[in-house]
Amino acid sequence: MGKKIAVVTDSNSGITQSQAKEMGLYVLPMPFMINEETFFEDITLTQEQFYERLAENADVITSQPSPEAVMKLWDELLETYDEIVHIPMSSGLSGSCQSARMLAENYDGRVQVVNNQRISVTQRQSALDALVLIERGLDAAAIREFLEEDKFNSSIYIMLDTLYYLKRGGRITPAAAALGTILRLKPVLQIQGEKLDAFAKARTVSQGKTIMINAIRNDMEKRFGGVSPDNIWLQIAYTYDKGAAEQFKEQVLQALPGFDVHMDPLSLSIACHIGPGSLALACSQKI
Repeated sequence: MGKKIAVVTDSNSGITQSQAKEMGLYVLPMPFMINEETFFEDITLTQEQFYERLAENADVITSQPSPEAVMKLWDELLETYDEIVHIPMSSGLSGSCQSARMLAENYDGRVQVVNNQRISVTQRQSALDALVLIERGLDAAAIREFLEEDKFNSSIYIMLDTLYYLKRGGRITPAAAALGTILRLKPVLQIQGEKLDAFAKARTVSQGKTIMINAIRNDMEKRFGGVSPDNIWLQIAYTYDKGAAEQFKEQVLQALPGFDVHMDPLSLSIACHIGPGSLALACSQKI
């Protein structure tokens, strides 16, 4: 009989608490401080409430799950499971991966923390991949190794509606933000590995969408062995405006027919840095 393994991720994966139950996963909610009061994503804070507070210019600060919260979940799971595969958000965008790795040192190898630099829809895919690898009979350490070796086999492009929140969070210089606002540019950012980087500047939303579709197609052809639904998961994520995301999905499917596109709202930890009205296109190579 193989080992009984639990898969844990955090709410940055976009997996809700109810979805986690259906999928057989466990999701740590990300904490937020809003005007110095603590909220937990999807438990005491809904997407709607979050955007209301953001629009009111509330002071929104992201945090990482407390060591107590992490260890409490691990301890509970290890009463019924032999091992845990823990997949936090990208180490480049938060300290939660580093913290989890330090905590795991006290668990005699029973907790394997995956540092595979995924976020949102690609982090979600890693959690699903971990479930598949458990079915294949791998133990937690082997799953961690597999997912870490697989980390660059995914790509995300995000078009922002506004630079205001990046500026407010100190993620870009005020001068760059001001210039973007004057020129009404729609920046397209890329998440690859540890970093969130500028990728292109679009003059219009439609140009930004085309840039993202071409970039993903290019990655599929050059990095992931060809444009094929047999080989690649295609994903869309968005902040706040689901209607715009639905329209974008139609356009993506015209350009890349035959794919089954998964769509999710971006997690609030990312939304507070990039604001409402963002669209993202991502892909992950199938394991």
